[in-house]
Amino acid sequence: MEKVKTLPWDVIDHWETDEDILSYLKVVLEDPDPDLIALTLVDIARAKGVLNELEVRLRKGKEAAVSGQ
Repeated sequence: MEKVKTLPWDVIDHWETDEDILSYLKVVLEDPDPDLIALTLVDIARAKGVLNELEVRLRKGKEAAVSGQ
């Protein structure tokens, strides 16, 4: 049996507007699975750059703590 080859796919690559994100979230909220909802919120945060901002703040805080400032 031949293995199926897959390609990477990320939902945030397909969102072009805030309305796209809201539509996706509305559909996800119809599913009672809390893991799906949590993953969707992470995807939205990534799309909005929130996670990158948090990472920068955490890194700066860590550097300040290490340097004693």
